[in-house]
Amino acid sequence: MDHPRPCGCKGRRTCLSCEAEFGIAPIDFYSTFQNNDSYVYCPRCSKIYPGWDWEKVLAEHSDTPQHGGVQGEDYPGVYIDLDFLTTTEEAELLQGLDELPWDVSQSGRRKQNFGPKTNFKKTRLRPAQFAGFPQLSEFVQRRFEQVPLLATFQTIEQCSLEYCPERGASIDPHIDDCWIWGERIVTVNLLSDSVLTMSPYRGEEGKTKYNLHFLEQYREHLLGELKDEEALAGYENRIVRIPMPRRSLLVLYGPPRYQWEHSVLREDITERRVCLAYREFTPMYLQGGSEFGQSEEIFERAKQFWDHRTVKVES
Repeated sequence: MDHPRPCGCKGRRTCLSCEAEFGIAPIDFYSTFQNNDSYVYCPRCSKIYPGWDWEKVLAEHSDTPQHGGVQGEDYPGVYIDLDFLTTTEEAELLQGLDELPWDVSQSGRRKQNFGPKTNFKKTRLRPAQFAGFPQLSEFVQRRFEQVPLLATFQTIEQCSLEYCPERGASIDPHIDDCWIWGERIVTVNLLSDSVLTMSPYRGEEGKTKYNLHFLEQYREHLLGELKDEEALAGYENRIVRIPMPRRSLLVLYGPPRYQWEHSVLREDITERRVCLAYREFTPMYLQGGSEFGQSEEIFERAKQFWDHRTVKVES
């Protein structure tokens, strides 16, 4: 059994605390990715351009000629709203979140999780203590309704994640689970700028990771068309850096959701960063799906919003 360490890390995942205490050498994804051809996604023109420094590439959008005259390449499956929250909304949201307890998580992060209990290995789902979401963040979910891409999005998990440089916070390259979490991966970024680093996923022969095999059960329902092998081969030695500016909304779907791993590098966390991550169910668990009987009660609970100052609810 791979028990978590006092800091919350387990397995190959580490933070500055357990690296120092147990003499663990962290995996250096930063140096590995630096050896690849790196591109940056420009949210203003929805294309990728050569480079590593996302702030520099974004600044070049306003140049004449734009981006130095370089013709950007398409990188479908990314939506960014740079001004999703106001400064006042951000401040009030953070104040409320910090009035709720934070739990330790892996890789130097802290988290607050509101959603059903899931067992990804055994593919088991149960409502458990899930009682809805804190009222302080209800307006965020309501605002999703104004985003065409999220018009049908039904939130069934909200997770606050805190990244601080003092703990060496990061998250290793991964694909979010494909058995239970649906196509759209939604993130609202707070407090400081950061960047999501994308690397092409190549599955190991004979092994299934991330429950990706479930994808075949709902592939025809995807919003973003996946790339074929020939198209993917063109990205073999590439890294794509997606900006996550403060107060922005990021949605991944289609190829970046299923055919690329995403990570947050320790080197890209220079100040405290808090993000709200939202998840939807896969089509099997939606109304009309084969597993809706397991999720119906969860959808009812997800309609509830409670005041954290008067109600104590365990997630």
